[in-house]
Amino acid sequence: MKEMTLREVCESANVSRRAVQGYEKAGLVSASGKNTYGYLLYDTDSQERIKRIKLYQDLGLKIKEIKEIIDAPNPVLKKILEERIVKMEEEKERTLTKDASGKYAVTHECLSSKKATNLLETAEKIDRLFV
Repeated sequence: MKEMTLREVCESANVSRRAVQGYEKAGLVSASGKNTYGYLLYDTDSQERIKRIKLYQDLGLKIKEIKEIIDAPNPVLKKILEERIVKMEEEKERTLTKDASGKYAVTHECLSSKKATNLLETAEKIDRLFV
């Protein structure tokens, strides 16, 4: 992967510019430099780190929690993420069901449409983690 501008990283990782700026403010990631036009550039490691932060947020972790685990050794990180996935699986069971085609449907009517959409997307990510 080559260095990318902030706009390219945001498109690639499906995050907003403000989210990346928040990650930078929290000390989770930093730009690797600037191009000749003054645009911030992010190297491969930073790009991957942004994607991991986004995944951790999708799993329900807060920035403060992510700061504590992002550089943790793999066994520690695995244990923390497994615990979070178990909690999410329990929440998924309470609020989602699978239809005959294997797609998720929201069963809890009080969820906002945005939260329901995020929950559906995260449930599918969890399924992909264990395939």
